[in-house]
Amino acid sequence: MVTALAILFAGLLHAVWNALAKAVPDRYAAFVVMGAASALVSLPVAVAAGPPAGPAWPFLLTSVVLHVAYTALLIRSYDLGDFGQVYPLARGSAPLLVAVAGAVLGERLSPLQLAGLVVVCGGLVALAVARHRTAVTGPAVTAALLTGLSIAAYTVVDGLGVRRTSHPLPYIAWLFLLEGSVVALMALAVRGRAVAPALRTGWQMPAAGGIVSLLAYAIVVWAQTRSPLAQVAALRETSVVWGAIIGAVFFSERFGWRRVTAAVTVTLGIILLTSPT
Repeated sequence: MVTALAILFAGLLHAVWNALAKAVPDRYAAFVVMGAASALVSLPVAVAAGPPAGPAWPFLLTSVVLHVAYTALLIRSYDLGDFGQVYPLARGSAPLLVAVAGAVLGERLSPLQLAGLVVVCGGLVALAVARHRTAVTGPAVTAALLTGLSIAAYTVVDGLGVRRTSHPLPYIAWLFLLEGSVVALMALAVRGRAVAPALRTGWQMPAAGGIVSLLAYAIVVWAQTRSPLAQVAALRETSVVWGAIIGAVFFSERFGWRRVTAAVTVTLGIILLTSPT
């Protein structure tokens, strides 16, 4: 239960940093700061903890590539659609893909937990389409689903990688040190000198987002050493319930009875998913 509560808290943190990323007009400039902030915070921890075990490195480096692809797809998704639409689609599609991968790797959920996984994913997708005023466009759907695919990929890779270390801390620290550095350099290469004016208008919000994202995913990677990958993925993606609330409060996105019903559905799925095996 402690692990489940930690993952749910990570979901809240994840929704917060995604909202911070959405709120910044120049998202590439935001990810320059976010990547740099997470790398700087990770650096002393990585030095103190030392490198992860050798068998974990192929997974760690693969994860860095997948996280960079995820960042690019996430930026594209937010450019094409509303926060309350693309965020649930991206996050809601990932747990099912992780569950399939987990099954291939030999992980099993009980029938009740499997039902909870399906209910959670259904509720998450329902949150994406529970709107009246704006339809989800084809390009936005494509970008969101590709984002979900990248989420599933790095979730599985990190779950396998962290289990090849004696302690999760070195893996987490080096992952964010490398990923944050590469993401910052990628975003800087795209925006070039145009980053400077955008950063002068406010760097504090994306810097906070980078630190919050580090904490959110660090909890998830730690949880993957204690629980099945599919269960961790599904519980983490309950962040979309918080995302829907944030979208309604801060982005003036509609939160009607359909979204309330979807949120209740997700909650029911959580109860099933956290049931004893």
